Amino acid sequence: MSAKILVVDDEPDTVTLLAMTLTRAGYTVLKANNGRAGLELALSERPDLVILDIMLPDLTGLDVLKALRGKHGAPPPIVILFTAKSRVEDMVEGMEAGAYKYLVKPTSREKLLETVKTALADANK
Repeated sequence: MSAKILVVDDEPDTVTLLAMTLTRAGYTVLKANNGRAGLELALSERPDLVILDIMLPDLTGLDVLKALRGKHGAPPPIVILFTAKSRVEDMVEGMEAGAYKYLVKPTSREKLLETVKTALADANK
């Protein structure tokens, strides 16, 4: 069974590109274009991993991440923040909020897939 990955980004082109890349790599992909929809999908569909933008029009990616970490019950999904925010302070805030990894846009297809693969492997240890 392939891992289920949720992509949350308000840029349709980014969502499409990530979904194509992940699908071709054998993953099942869910998509959301804002933080609220992403949080609802994450809670209802329980993806193995979430690729999450920070700058979203309603709930920020950090709000979504903190909400996922605050829910009780099943373990929260792995979250990779994927954002244009490249300041060290932003990276530290994202990691302190519970992100597995912080990737700055743009990044290579290979780096993205390697990060996803490593994150899923680490979660299964």
